[in-house]
Amino acid sequence: MRMAITEALRALDKEEVPIGAVVVAGDRIIGRGHNLVETLCDATAHAEMQAITAAMSALGGKYLNDCTLYVTVEPCVMCGGALAWSQIGRVVYGAADPKRGYSTYSERIMHPRTEVVGGVLAEECEQVMKEFFSSLRK
Repeated sequence: MRMAITEALRALDKEEVPIGAVVVAGDRIIGRGHNLVETLCDATAHAEMQAITAAMSALGGKYLNDCTLYVTVEPCVMCGGALAWSQIGRVVYGAADPKRGYSTYSERIMHPRTEVVGGVLAEECEQVMKEFFSSLRK
């Protein structure tokens, strides 16, 4: 999760919503990403999407069954769907997203075999988001 937070800080440096993600296979990071929505003018350029794409490229395949995604904020419905299609083995997220998180719509968005763990380093992840949004209001 610390590496995902590092990715979130990279997004923050680019004035993007500071969400970061890494995909791990075994003990190795095979994909990483942070939000690039503003940079790329692409509403789909979420941290998870960047990390999933990089991981699939590294593995040379479309399934991430034996991988874990670490992401600083609960995935949205779009990212949850992409994670389901990738058949990722495990998703670990920091801060819950009570407005746009996938679980506010349906827990069934994720693949049935995907293990989901929330709340890991949640306070640190929330703090990065709070600082970003409070800076916008100044």
